Amino acid sequence: MTVLTPQTLLGAYASGIFPMAESRHDPDLYWIDPDVRGIIPLAELHIPRRLRRTLRNGPYDIRADSDFIGVIRGCAEQTHGRPDTWINTEIEGLYNALFDMGFAHSLETWQDGELVGGLYGVSLGGAFFGESMFSRARDASKVALCHLAARLVKSGFTLLDTQFLTEHLRQFGAIEIARPDYKARLSAAIKISAVFQPELSGDELEAFIQSTTQTS
Repeated sequence: MTVLTPQTLLGAYASGIFPMAESRHDPDLYWIDPDVRGIIPLAELHIPRRLRRTLRNGPYDIRADSDFIGVIRGCAEQTHGRPDTWINTEIEGLYNALFDMGFAHSLETWQDGELVGGLYGVSLGGAFFGESMFSRARDASKVALCHLAARLVKSGFTLLDTQFLTEHLRQFGAIEIARPDYKARLSAAIKISAVFQPELSGDELEAFIQSTTQTS
């Protein structure tokens, strides 16, 4: 298989496809173009009541883009509940390159100076493509997802792509849409000149929480 470049990867995202490996140790990548796509409508994000309390008063320090390599390695690590992942060494290299170019970002949950959770993804225009998340402490990845959404709203993004729909994401209001609908939304989103803003004040976070739907 021809070695991919970051530029090829960005072109793929712009057309609605993304790469995955079969396993951590599979050297090959495969293009994925699902019939249905998972997204979280940013204007309809749900935050469970208990998670709202954690966002406001929890033990975590939230940072963006301070340890991208640590986040992607956390997403790729084997755990008891996840004995294998689709993130191989080529994917790590590609997304680290996109980060260096300003097209990939990480949201990180820290506790007592230790990285305990986070997520990473790709930004293109007003679209953000969530790739993977991990958690080593309670709600660490959920907190990162809410902080990501707050920054996307602040920055003017209109599309948060989750690729697939899981029960974990459904609680935040994630839905599935058909491929033609997704590609129409993608085409509109990538025309927007949004710039990811890594900083978020406490007042901005509270305003975002207040604007979202509360679930039990």
